[in-house]
Amino acid sequence: MPAFPDAGLLGLISDTHGLLREEAVAALRGCDLILHAGDVGDAAILSRLRDIAPVVAIRGNVDTEVWADRWPATEVVAAAGVQIYMLHDVNRLDLTPEAAGFDVVLSGHSHQPGQVVRRGVLYVNPGSAGPRRFTLPISVAKLDLQARPLRAEIIALAIGERR
Repeated sequence: MPAFPDAGLLGLISDTHGLLREEAVAALRGCDLILHAGDVGDAAILSRLRDIAPVVAIRGNVDTEVWADRWPATEVVAAAGVQIYMLHDVNRLDLTPEAAGFDVVLSGHSHQPGQVVRRGVLYVNPGSAGPRRFTLPISVAKLDLQARPLRAEIIALAIGERR
């Protein structure tokens, strides 16, 4: 389990699908740790994100190339006393987060940004930061671990009509 006791501000990103937009990079600057919830699409994206902060990534359903084999399908991250469970598709959740002691469940896959608290656990999907899918927004999120209650800031990226 990766542990980051001094991380205060987390950058949350998912579904880049091989495209790391400059707007996403700019939105994540200043974060202490970046969590990528899968469908990275290109290992170079994680290298670029590491220029900002340490990165923990999981494998999504499009991460089928050999370079993605080293990433787990799920991960547990401890940051500033907060326990985070990462998986790509929340519909494949096979545990009870509150019983397992998790404070946050981070997922992606749907490309739909959002958050909800269920039984004391914050579920966050930062949305898709990669190519636009249908009319869904392009977004990332930030999570301030010092603020209570825990709540993510979903950041819609202003990208105009580009892909």
